[in-house]
Amino acid sequence: MNAKTVLPAVGMTAVSMVLTLAVVVMWLGVAMPWPLALVVGLGIDGGWLATLAYERRLAAQGDHSNPVTAVGWSFGLIATGVLIAHALTEESAGAWLAVAWLPIAAKALWLVHGLWERTALTGEALDAIQGIQQEARDEAAVARARLRAEASTEETRLTAVTQAGARVAHVQARTADTLSRAWATLDSAREGEDTGRALTSVTTRVTPGVTPRWELPVWGPTEPVSAFALESAGALTDEALDALVDKIRHSETPALSYREMASRFRTAGHSASEVRLRAAWKRVAA
Repeated sequence: MNAKTVLPAVGMTAVSMVLTLAVVVMWLGVAMPWPLALVVGLGIDGGWLATLAYERRLAAQGDHSNPVTAVGWSFGLIATGVLIAHALTEESAGAWLAVAWLPIAAKALWLVHGLWERTALTGEALDAIQGIQQEARDEAAVARARLRAEASTEETRLTAVTQAGARVAHVQARTADTLSRAWATLDSAREGEDTGRALTSVTTRVTPGVTPRWELPVWGPTEPVSAFALESAGALTDEALDALVDKIRHSETPALSYREMASRFRTAGHSASEVRLRAAWKRVAA
């Protein structure tokens, strides 16, 4: 994995050193003997290599030195300056300026290689990280699928509830319309001119001056039956009836209503007319 960063840095450094040495020898060889120019070029390249080797040694030990780094960048800037100065003195300055950045590029590649080494991980660590990331992605996908399923289920439930509510409301509306028409019919019948006369013919007299109660036809001899005879022979006295009604009424808390009391009264096997039972209720509840 280190070859991905170290090989470009080594290649760029070699090209930069060869180019710097050639430029120094050609450029300064005109003004001084070429062996002296060769020494100057080798000095620049040698200083660069020395500082680079020391930086790599410190990096292998997990250490770092700012002065050494500054010296290394200084040699790189000197080499770049030499290339730029030579390019400005040549007729084809553009071609020489195009390669003047090589020393700085080589230093930048070594910087990238150092960052790579400081952040490099072993294969086991990378496998563990990939496993953790995959597990997190799986959990997120499952959570998204669960949320989508729950949302779909809730949408279906709300749709069913809404439709059922609409049907119930429709039935209630039709029932209310039917009841309103029936009530209107009853009201119009009750307010009619002959309603009171018709009701009086089958019930007791309700309005003065109307037709007397209509009597059923009698077939054969009859004799009136008193209200007392309608009850069983062992009819309850008013006091006993009042006590029994009061006992049934207060058998639960809160006290029972008249309908509940009357139902339990009949269920228990007691007998009394509705008139007497209601009168006893009024006396007890008063």
